[in-house]
Amino acid sequence: MSAQVDLSQRELQIAQSYAGGATYQEIAETLCIAPSTVRTHLATIYRKLEVSSKLDLLARLNGTMREPRSQSELNSVVSELALSLEEAISRERALSEVLRIIGAAQGDVETVMPAILKYALELCDAEFGVLFEYCPGNRFRARFTLGISPEFKAWFHEQGDFVPSPATGLGRMGARREVINIIDVKSEDIYRTGDSLRHATVDLGGARSFVAIPMLAADRLVGAFTIYRQTVRPFSDETTKLAQMFAAQSVIALENARIVSALKAARR
Repeated sequence: MSAQVDLSQRELQIAQSYAGGATYQEIAETLCIAPSTVRTHLATIYRKLEVSSKLDLLARLNGTMREPRSQSELNSVVSELALSLEEAISRERALSEVLRIIGAAQGDVETVMPAILKYALELCDAEFGVLFEYCPGNRFRARFTLGISPEFKAWFHEQGDFVPSPATGLGRMGARREVINIIDVKSEDIYRTGDSLRHATVDLGGARSFVAIPMLAADRLVGAFTIYRQTVRPFSDETTKLAQMFAAQSVIALENARIVSALKAARR
């Protein structure tokens, strides 16, 4: 039986888009549904067509015949899809909760930012995070931290506003205004040159894999959202995109705080 007969019109539309290379987010935006709904449909599609990968899905849609799967293989597919669905639902809930906190905080970033970092670390499977505020003169200041060692936190406190070396992840991010994903911060040459930020990151923070995301309000750089792993476990593209969502929520929170402060000043 063909895939067209097995699937509903909506399922076929999602299956063709996904097999053609579209992401969950792109499909969701096209169909005006949530990414978690796309995942739910894909779980049903995979079960109906007895496939376990995008390549299998494409072959099935093209009418390629193959041997039927054993029950153990089908059980593995169901287990993997169930886990993926749980992860998607967790992401949706976390982002919804962050938006709720931002709305209720009324510009109180001291409440909002730790919550954003907490959810980001949990969902991105990172050990600690730092939200840097961008200051005039290409300077940065560690405004909010979560999970970092007392020694690393004290180092940031001593530095205050600082200019990172252009070769550091933070320096590269500031210059390029783009995501910087470093597989192992200890293996780069800058660690061996004695750069103070890189040495503090590795020796005091215990960091190995690292992602820095520019926080932009329109075209204006307002900060950097950084997350760290203490083992060499590179951040995937999917995880980086998830971190970018939290960085975007951080920008909203900071801009809300700026507006609230401006209104209070105007009233005075």
